[in-house]
Amino acid sequence: MTRPHQFYQGFLAELAVEIFSKIWKAEGVKPLDPRLLKYAKTARGYIIFITVFGFLSAVFIIAQDWLISKAATPVIMEHQPLSFIVPTLGVLVLVLLGRGLSLLIRQWFAHRAATGAIREIRQKVLTHATKLGPRWQTQHGQDTVTTVVRALKDLDAYFVFFLPQLLLSVTVTPLTLLVIVYLDWISAIFVLATIPLIPLFMILIGILTQEYSDKRLASMKRMGGQLVDLLAGLATLKSLGREQDPAKQVKRVGYEYSRSTMQTLRVAFMSGGALEFLTTLCVALVAVEVGIRLLNNQLDLFTGLLVIMLTPEVFSPLREVGKQFHASSDGVTAAEAAFAILEEPLPKTGHIAAPDLTKATIQLHDVGVKARGMWAPASLTANLEPGKIYALTGASGSGKTTTAMSMLGLQTIDQGELTVSGPAGSVPLPEIDLASWWEQCAWVPQNPAILPGTVLENLGESGTEPSPALVEASRITHFDEVVQGLSQGWLTQLGAGGLGLSVGQRQRLALTHALTQQAQLIVLDEPTAHLDANLETQVIAGIKTLKSQGKTVVVIAHRQAVLNVADVSIPVDTRPFTAAEVEQEAQAAAAAKPKVRAHKRKPDGREDLPPLILNLDFADNEVRA
Repeated sequence: MTRPHQFYQGFLAELAVEIFSKIWKAEGVKPLDPRLLKYAKTARGYIIFITVFGFLSAVFIIAQDWLISKAATPVIMEHQPLSFIVPTLGVLVLVLLGRGLSLLIRQWFAHRAATGAIREIRQKVLTHATKLGPRWQTQHGQDTVTTVVRALKDLDAYFVFFLPQLLLSVTVTPLTLLVIVYLDWISAIFVLATIPLIPLFMILIGILTQEYSDKRLASMKRMGGQLVDLLAGLATLKSLGREQDPAKQVKRVGYEYSRSTMQTLRVAFMSGGALEFLTTLCVALVAVEVGIRLLNNQLDLFTGLLVIMLTPEVFSPLREVGKQFHASSDGVTAAEAAFAILEEPLPKTGHIAAPDLTKATIQLHDVGVKARGMWAPASLTANLEPGKIYALTGASGSGKTTTAMSMLGLQTIDQGELTVSGPAGSVPLPEIDLASWWEQCAWVPQNPAILPGTVLENLGESGTEPSPALVEASRITHFDEVVQGLSQGWLTQLGAGGLGLSVGQRQRLALTHALTQQAQLIVLDEPTAHLDANLETQVIAGIKTLKSQGKTVVVIAHRQAVLNVADVSIPVDTRPFTAAEVEQEAQAAAAAKPKVRAHKRKPDGREDLPPLILNLDFADNEVRA
């Protein structure tokens, strides 16, 4: 039969092992991440402000308790009338008003600092993500949007609730403890002996809460990505009769998100109760020893009252830090995700001025780009001389768009060389200043970027009338016929994404814009994909006009009519990875992958937070479950 003391010894031993194992395995649990000060200047001033107000709060707390003890002692011990302590009570009222006012100012400044810091981090994340290039954005774009739009909002709780208490714990706690040491060193020993228990349990509870916050953020990202993919490919899914399965997947992820949220809240409430109980025991221990010494006349009433009132103030900031950590843990997780983006190395950019493309040849030698376990394109070699039309041909997914983006400097290549050869010699494209390169390039994607505004504004002009060059370009592309059919002509307001125009009209708007630019290299991504035969003929006429102006035109096309006008057809193909390349990619992915805590399994063997199993690839019109 197990004796009670043996049971408690075993329980404490297991608890200690659990605590230290959690601390040992913990990664990235930082109450104040130095990167926050690096990326958010607002946070620096806020920390200084809170530190100063922390000292002020400590002074108010000590003064408040000292005045209460001073007022209570003569009334209790000497039976003085209340009129005797009126001046003391008057000063006490002023101290209480000052403490309340300082709290209001601190909270007001905290909200301002939170708004400013979140705005700074968002701006820097968006700027940095833009510089990382299309390839990185394709892989991490949705997660970045989730972090910037939704997750960083949770930093507000971190600034308003958690960070002030964290800084108060390093100002109020030491100052009040010093006063207790000065008043009664015996009580100070009891306080010092019990203080370490609070941070120890805070660390354990914080780590547990952080795990659930990580799961919550991960499920939120997956839910956002699933929903965006579902909306983007809804037409394709309906045509294949598969619209129900993805909807069920989104519903399942939504359930997982709500479940992980409740898990976080459950741990938070349990942790709050545990900290309250532990703090109460610590304060009660001091109160008992002070009471015993008061009964034995070993301590005067003034000192005893002051020590008893100051003791909770020693533990209060530490207790609040533990209680508020769950409120800020989502924000801490989001901040870590934002910092991970900001610490992504930027692709190298060149500083050499771009050669004149009217006299330069673009050369691709054995160019290859890695994509989904294959090379797309693979070992592509071609020369693009100025003033000709080139057609990139190949099956869907072969890397035609990737090749075009590589020529524009929007995509880095993983193999081979991409150079620009002019009269002054040959220069690798990565060594060319992209700003000077883009001045000579124009890109017309399948879905042109059309912003809210007038037709004229989207064509790069202001005022109320189009320029002669724009009138001529619109005549060539027959966009003038589109303008005549609009209610307000050139001043017709368009919505986001070209709302108000058909798909074909948007294509002609983008092509018209390309004709008016001074670019020498024009890249057209399937410009006739959504057009009928009549409109296709008009667009092809516009392409011929570009050639007649001496421009180099690169067309990604499947239709034979477009291929017929090309001077040169460049076949683009793929190649699967070899066994050695597969092994190399696996090793690189394992080295780059961050360490993630393993998901716990339920008694029935299911994971507590299972990964999604649906993969939607709308680029190839495939749905794989």
